[in-house]
This record gives sequence, C-alpha cells and structure tokens, in this order.
Amino acid sequence: MKTLVLGLLAASALHGPPFAPAVERVTAAQLPHSWHPGCPVAPSRLRRIRLGYWGFDGRAHRGALVVNASVTTDVVGIFRRLYRARFPLRRMRPIDAYGGHDERSLDADNTAGFNCRFAVASGPRRWSVHAYGEAIDVDPVENPYLEGGRVHPRAGRAFLDRSRVRPGMATPKGFLVRAFAGAGWQWGGRWTGSPDYQHFSATGG
Repeated sequence: MKTLVLGLLAASALHGPPFAPAVERVTAAQLPHSWHPGCPVAPSRLRRIRLGYWGFDGRAHRGALVVNASVTTDVVGIFRRLYRARFPLRRMRPIDAYGGHDERSLDADNTAGFNCRFAVASGPRRWSVHAYGEAIDVDPVENPYLEGGRVHPRAGRAFLDRSRVRPGMATPKGFLVRAFAGAGWQWGGRWTGSPDYQHFSATGG
C-alpha cells in the first residue's frame, strides 16, 4: 500500500492536477479594489476563471483570472494550451489581491486580467482594455512594458535584451505569442516606440 501511495504521489508531481477550468460569476463585493461605479463594464459582464497553470518551480498550481464574459472561451483555450506545454507562469491572482494597484501586481510578476483603470500611455486619458476585461498581462517581469523611457516593472530591466530568450518570455515566434494569436488575440510586443511585451488583448488595444 505504501508503495502504491508513493507511486501515485510521484505520478501526480510529474503530471500535475488536471487543468480543470471553472467559470464563475462575480459581484461588486468580490472586486473591492478593481471595480467601482463609473467603470465601462458592470460586474455582471465579468467572470472569474479558476484554472491550473505550471509555475517556474516546475509544479502545477491553481490560479484565477477575471475577464469579460465574452472572452472566457478564448481565455480557457489559450491557457489550456499553455498548461499542456507547461509554459511557466509566476503567479495568477486577480488584481484585487494587490489592492487594485497595477504596479504592485507587476512587481509580483503576476499574470492578471481585469482592472478598471486608465491606459498607461501618452495622449488623451482613456480606459485601458483591462478596464473592459479584454486584456491579460502575462509574466510582467519577464515581459516588461517600455513607456517613455520607463520600464514597468523595474525588475523587467533584466529582460530588456529580447534576443536572450529565457523561460516565461514572449517572443515573436514563441509559444506564448502563438497561443494567444491562435485565438485571434494581439500582442503589445509588436507596438513600435512603446512595446508592451506582457500585454495581450482581444481588441488589439
């Protein structure tokens, strides 16, 4: 019996738990920092997706993303592909875990979706695609955003050399970019002037 149990534990460590996505409705009370009256989408149009992912530690974990209800099928399909390929993600928590502060989430190398905030860009003030739940930032330390000479997050400076490919990085022909492109999502890493290597969106914004 002991040998059987050890064998099952070893198999679980090798293959990990099932991807097992679960799509759930959310309320305003569950989004205390990321949503407020006046946001472009109501909580009724958002969904929380709980799913499995592989960490940089080589182990399977459970995480959650909040996204627009209209993109749940896309997101489940994309992250299923990433799970099967064991593409590493540092962590995956709704941004409310960081008080709704984008920079705190980026500093934690957290993969996240919805956050009712304005775009971090020059020009007229406008809602970010994240405010609609139609964008996801993936492994932001490995995939920083370059904006006006600034690097978001600061730890992303170690990954400015995109020719030196390391785990978790998004590259033009890499698996991460192809997984999102397969669902019709666009990559901010192709933006000229201010590439946003972490950013993927259903709309291109």
